[in-house]
Formats: sequence, C-alpha cells, structure tokens
Amino acid sequence: MREIVLDTETTGFEPSEGHRMVEIGCVELLNHVPTGQTFHRYMNPERDMPPDAERVHGLSIDFLSDKPLFKDIAQEFLDFVGDAPLIIHNATFDMKFINAELALCGRAPLPFEQAVDTVGMARRRFPGAPVNLDALCRRFGIDNAHREKHGALLDSELLAEVYLELRGGREPGLELGAKGSSTMVERIQVDRPFRPARPHAASPEEEAAHRTFLEKKVKGALWLADEKAEAVPA
Repeated sequence: MREIVLDTETTGFEPSEGHRMVEIGCVELLNHVPTGQTFHRYMNPERDMPPDAERVHGLSIDFLSDKPLFKDIAQEFLDFVGDAPLIIHNATFDMKFINAELALCGRAPLPFEQAVDTVGMARRRFPGAPVNLDALCRRFGIDNAHREKHGALLDSELLAEVYLELRGGREPGLELGAKGSSTMVERIQVDRPFRPARPHAASPEEEAAHRTFLEKKVKGALWLADEKAEAVPA
C-alpha cells in the first residue's frame, strides 16, 4: 500500500485572506515503510512574508524570490502524490492551502477524503494530551533535536515516524518492503523431522504420593468419596 506523508509551510493561516503556500514536502511510504522517495519544493508566494510566519519557518522573501511558482510545479506534485492517501498533521489546514493553490492555476481540487489526519488519530489515542508534532515525538522517543524551525520535508519525515507509532509501531520485518520490491515478504522454509509424542505416564509411586497429598490438602474431595464408595463391596 502506497501512502504519502505531507506537510506545507505558508505565509499565514487563511488562503481566503491572500496567504500562500511557500514550501511543500512529501515522503513516500510503501506498506508503512519509508522508501526514500521524497518530493520537496520551495515556492515564490508572490507577496510579502509576515514576520510571525518567518519566525516559524525561517523562509524570507529574499530566499523565495527566485523559486518557482506553484503553478510551475503543480503537475510534478500531482504526479508524485497520485491517488495515494495523504498522511497530514492537521489535514484541514494543509488541504485548504493545496486546493487554493490548485484553484489559482485552474486545476481540480484534491478530495478531502484522500487525507488522513494524524491529529485526529492522536486525540483518539491520547485524549486530553498535547498532540502537536513535538509532543508526539517526545511521547514516542523520536529524535527531533535538529528541528529548530518548522520545515515541510523535515516535518514530513518526523510525521512518518509518528504515524507508524500511532498505528501501533513498526513490526519487525517490514523493512523488507523498503526498496519497493514486488516481493514484500520472503517465505522461509524450515524442515523439521517428525518426532512421535513421548509418553509421560506417572509411576505407581508418583500416583501414591499424589493421592496422599490430595487427602491431606483437599478435605472431603468428591472424587475420593466416589472412589471409596466404589471400593465398598455390595
């Protein structure tokens, strides 16, 4: 099963207020294992960068000014994600920006049903606990010390690890699929010679010791009473 873990960085919170997407990062999973295939692009938002947003992701307009517009990388992005489920932390936020950008370049939106929201997964598993990405990394022991600022590709890589933990943790052997091989599970044939069952009948001495133990420890045992009754001649 192919899935895409996705994150974006933007100039603000609402595309309806003129905010734009400035970075998108994607990590491919195959059978819940990262394949090493990624998609990562910076984009020129064609507007200014609010200081609050720049403090979050560190992307300045000077840095973004020579980057492509979203419309220039839209087809490449769509080809990469295809119809795979999109694993997103707070999916509503990222999907509205992606679809706003697609609308600006005259393309059809991605269906919201394609998104899997890991915030919802985390809230169901840990009700009342913090579910931001840093908190989940701490909970699962995922090293995020290199995350000084938000970054779409870095956050996607961390989210991929968090997602696997939210699903119950990576099972041993899943790395067999990491290289995209069509044979995901290798069968191992082990020849074991037939051995008949060994008898373990108790010796008369063991049976006598067991009966003595029962008579001392179990008072009025019904099976002993039945045996005594059977032993009395008619």
